[in-house]
Amino acid sequence: MNATPAAGPPVLEVRDLEVRFSVKREGLLAKPAQLYAVDGVSFDIAPGRTLGLVGESGSGKSTTALAAARLIPARGGRVELDGIELLSLEGESLRQQRRNVQFIFQDPYSSLNPRLRARDVVREPLDRLGIGSPAERASRVSELFRDVGLRPEQERLFPHQFSGGQRQRLGIARALASRPKLVICDEPVSALDVAVQAQILNLLRRLQREHGLTYLFISHDLGVIQHMCNEVAVMYTGRIVEQASRVRLFTRPLHPYTKALLSSVPSADPSRDSRAERILITGDPPSPIDPPAGCRFASRCPIAVERCRSETPLLADHEPGHRVACHRAGDPIAVATSPPH
Repeated sequence: MNATPAAGPPVLEVRDLEVRFSVKREGLLAKPAQLYAVDGVSFDIAPGRTLGLVGESGSGKSTTALAAARLIPARGGRVELDGIELLSLEGESLRQQRRNVQFIFQDPYSSLNPRLRARDVVREPLDRLGIGSPAERASRVSELFRDVGLRPEQERLFPHQFSGGQRQRLGIARALASRPKLVICDEPVSALDVAVQAQILNLLRRLQREHGLTYLFISHDLGVIQHMCNEVAVMYTGRIVEQASRVRLFTRPLHPYTKALLSSVPSADPSRDSRAERILITGDPPSPIDPPAGCRFASRCPIAVERCRSETPLLADHEPGHRVACHRAGDPIAVATSPPH
């Protein structure tokens, strides 16, 4: 992880990104409905840095990344990659930009073509995008195998002949083949054993140091986010509710949802009384088809007031470099006094 901020303009700029999905009508007379998957998300990622998107399942993390990479359509907003606006591109112009955004997917078992040998899996982006000569592509594949810790003789193997961690190394090599400006890591270790997770995370950090990679890192695991990211954005029901540097967010969270997330992380510290520090959230998130007025967390928030239910809080600087969307940002929250069930 880089210790100092990177210079230069952002590699990725996302402004007011919106993604909506049409929902099937329940009856002939029912009105068409839309699911608000991503609703006005904005963030930047500086060169050589890692931004983490964290939140519970269904919060819009992966949908945000897919829309930013033009893999699903966005309803509105602006996405600039190294100064080029992506949402307006079509045809060959869009195809040429594919080389600059690559994914490392969650499941190394299903994200690799089982019919291709490992060298062809890694080489496939180069072939499809027409990058380099055949000799240059073969050399690039051998270089990538070394970079991710795979042996030359493994180039001839098929994906089923690799372990889970080795398959994810293949996925990383494939993602880096086209020398992308942005690598999107979508839950890249959640399908792996804990010991293998640490190996893959350390590999990603080493590759970032050596090659100046820029990551958008998606995870629901706060421990992984803390290990990998320079900056963290917390998502809830399609919106960013808090964004700050890793250190600031983990030491001084301001949004009640962020505080509750952090309080739920198990601790091996025997001096920590988890029962006294646990913030319990009751109820379920609101429906993304019919989102409520005001703050979407208000129905579950332990410190919500009437204003929270009627007036939508905007994501704004509460402190320099620390943005939060909450009318009561920083107010104390009563913690649980009984052990969780």
